[in-house]
Amino acid sequence: MNCSQMRFLTCVESALDSLISFPHQGYRRPNLTSQPVRSGWSGEYVIAYSLNTEPLRILAIFHGRRSPRVIAAMLRGREQ
Repeated sequence: MNCSQMRFLTCVESALDSLISFPHQGYRRPNLTSQPVRSGWSGEYVIAYSLNTEPLRILAIFHGRRSPRVIAAMLRGREQ
């Protein structure tokens, strides 16, 4: 694992810790799915997660510049 991968993982881990502590801080994403999916940022990456589960369920981590249509397709079927 190279240094940039380590920074990425550390950054995502920090964002996940924050989302676990305060899950409602993320943004609602009704434009992506009809399910109650929220998202939080970790650098240039978006963490999509569901509030309907305990513990918090991470649905996907993707680059923030992806097309919303591609993101919606990635999330389809993962919301439950």
